[in-house]
Amino acid sequence: METGKRIIATTARWLFILCLPVTLLTASIGLAVNSQWLYEYGFNKYDVRQTTGLADSELRKAASGLISYFNSGEDFIDLTVIKDGQPFPLFNEREIAHLKDVKRLIRLDYQVMLGTGIYVLLYAVTSLCWLAEECRRRLAQAAIASSGLTLGLILLIGLAAVLDFQGFFLWFHHVSFANDLWLLDPSRDYLIMLFPEGFWYDATIFLALLIVVLAVLAAGVAGGYLLITRTKQHFNASD
Repeated sequence: METGKRIIATTARWLFILCLPVTLLTASIGLAVNSQWLYEYGFNKYDVRQTTGLADSELRKAASGLISYFNSGEDFIDLTVIKDGQPFPLFNEREIAHLKDVKRLIRLDYQVMLGTGIYVLLYAVTSLCWLAEECRRRLAQAAIASSGLTLGLILLIGLAAVLDFQGFFLWFHHVSFANDLWLLDPSRDYLIMLFPEGFWYDATIFLALLIVVLAVLAAGVAGGYLLITRTKQHFNASD
């Protein structure tokens, strides 16, 4: 019986250690996808106003329209902007089809985030509220181990991106999409004009830094808890 409990506890702890990095990654992607600031940062840095001929107000409209689409129930995006005083649909059929594929990936990200996040939360709440002090310490230790795993993975991904971002970018698209709709023409396709390769490099760095911050915070809170409990134990033993 005791052996069975230990196996269950060990399995639950390892699932937590593995799920936390996935939760941090998918949550960070979700934040980036919904960050109007990140979109507009890229527009300004890469002078997208000049490339597209769109006013800043129309670029902001495009950013908010994309965010709304990714979170809507619509299959296809329908986004009209004003250029040279005339309204026109921003994306052509190929871009619209590709954005549907992108939206499918974002929905998958949300689902994975929800699934792993619920498990991480349940494990943490159970350990903190209903189990013994030893379980709380094991939770803190697991959080530190998971944060270390997260930082290691981000380091590997970051090195791959920095050393050969174009290769990394192509690999990601080949793995993520079953078609070549992502191969767009920067001379006429507005989607790639809005988001050139440099933007994706910056977005990758932004994601990596965000995940690092979250992992360090998790490790800091867990480490602080362990330090406090050990200090209390030391003083109690001295008494």
